[in-house]
Amino acid sequence: MGKFVPAAVPIALVQGLAAMALSAEEAPAAEETAKRRLEVSVFVDGFYAYDFNEPAGDQENFFPGVGTSAKLHNEFAINLAEVDLVLPPKPVGFHLGLGIGNSLEVVHAAELSSVPDHPDAWRNVVRASIQYDTGVGRGLLLEGGIYPSHIGFEGLATKDNWNYTRSWLGELSPYYQTGVKASYPLSERWSTQLHLLNGWQVIHDNNQGKSLGLQFAYAGEKLSLSFNGIAGPEQADNDSDVRALFDTVAQYKATPALTFAASADVAREERPTEDARWYGIGLYARFAPPDRRSALAVRAEYYDDEDGAISGTVQTLREITLTFEHRPVESIIVKIEGRYDRSSTEVFAGSEVDVDGASIADQREQSLLLVGVVALF
Repeated sequence: MGKFVPAAVPIALVQGLAAMALSAEEAPAAEETAKRRLEVSVFVDGFYAYDFNEPAGDQENFFPGVGTSAKLHNEFAINLAEVDLVLPPKPVGFHLGLGIGNSLEVVHAAELSSVPDHPDAWRNVVRASIQYDTGVGRGLLLEGGIYPSHIGFEGLATKDNWNYTRSWLGELSPYYQTGVKASYPLSERWSTQLHLLNGWQVIHDNNQGKSLGLQFAYAGEKLSLSFNGIAGPEQADNDSDVRALFDTVAQYKATPALTFAASADVAREERPTEDARWYGIGLYARFAPPDRRSALAVRAEYYDDEDGAISGTVQTLREITLTFEHRPVESIIVKIEGRYDRSSTEVFAGSEVDVDGASIADQREQSLLLVGVVALF
């Protein structure tokens, strides 16, 4: 009587069991891959703006360093055309946003010009970050790279804002930041963020110091609040003197059609000689009936740069903006806007030019009328 030999087990049976096991492992992986499909979105934002000051020379509607929307007078122009590639973090994902337009020329203007960190190297980057869902607790999410700032009520894309042009609060605070952040939901209503950043709206740092950012946010059915801060050394080659900004944003949905918002900034920067301060407040209202394709938004603002530390000029700015929005179809947003600005000093360009053909800032007031159109794909 012969002995049982393991090798005598049919090879086909072994291969069949192995194939079944491999198939069982691949099924969840295939399902997970389907859930993680790459998301692609595109929008094109163009405008025509008329400045009643009729600025000559470079035809810019705002003073240097600002004007990330409706930058040019009496021109049809692309404010921002952007493509976004998003892979949801399950557990690792990314968000890459690339664009062209006047908006990016302005927002990246402060980047250092040293090789290889010339502003042109980053001019087309809106966002480039990696995300990691750790699965810790209620959902600790980590993100690193270039991503939108946690400061303020308005973002860089006009399609996401109530008005087409942006407030002075938005223009004179960071739109993007470079570093790492941790986001965590403390409860169903409260959440928090912690940021470690290169600095104030820079990709390449201008000193050896780092900035800290913090946010506490509340999201209710009608009321939402966020308390935001950023602090760190922001002057070139100066790691000691700290700039600190505290920003508060509140939004209240009074009715299904009517929403109010308020945003306020208070900032202080240490200087080798004398510290500088600035502050501002913006009030917003938007009427957008849920069953209509049109909306009306108004913004009023007061901004005091008493030491000229953030705008480059000692001045007090006031502005009021009225915006009519209409969506003829879901993928088209049309905004017709009138805006009036007044400064305590002459910062807006007029129709005069100097001997080199450059515009002369000889106006305290500015009135804009514009049409912006955003196409979503």
